Amino acid sequence: MVSSTVGYLFDMDGTLVDSHAVVEAVWTEFCERHGLDPRVVISFAHGRQAGDTVAHFLPALSRETRAELVSGLVVEEVTRTDGIVEVPGARRLLAALAERGAPVAIVTSAPRELAIARLNAAGVGIPDVLVAAEDVERGKPDPSCYLLAAQRLGVPIAGCVVFEDAEAGLAAGVASGGRTVVVGGHVSATTDGLERIRDYTGAVPGVEHAAVTS
Repeated sequence: MVSSTVGYLFDMDGTLVDSHAVVEAVWTEFCERHGLDPRVVISFAHGRQAGDTVAHFLPALSRETRAELVSGLVVEEVTRTDGIVEVPGARRLLAALAERGAPVAIVTSAPRELAIARLNAAGVGIPDVLVAAEDVERGKPDPSCYLLAAQRLGVPIAGCVVFEDAEAGLAAGVASGGRTVVVGGHVSATTDGLERIRDYTGAVPGVEHAAVTS
């Protein structure tokens, strides 16, 4: 049985939902319109809020212009859900945690509208606590999103397990003080010493008192 004292904090893209193809297509088209290198931009963008990425690569633009560009990106992404699927085992894991009454939150750099569209497209359940881009002043790698999610769950961050796949999110998880698990193959100095899973088709490490399996 899953202990109710453990909080489960999941990133979305790349962690619960495989939206790789859509993300690459939208950002590649954006880069072509603005004369940017898609490989560099996509590498930076993964796990970050779109506004932070646009500001990083197009700093000369006014805040209003950048906001318009981000709004356009979100509209494109919300309407392009073909090919979005769950990370293997994610749907069953979230359902099992919900059945046991475990405290679960999704913590994403995406705007709420986009997060809901992708989670629905992948058939992944949406928990009561969803921390999206609009909920924090500073996006990942700042840890405030994970701290807020733990607060909303009523679980101390030290009692939470953070599941992340990207550098910015992993840095946020580690900085928050949560027990951070790498989902997938990302390797960096940040991942040194962290527990790792490929997906959720087997036992999930980093969960005390139980071996949660899909």
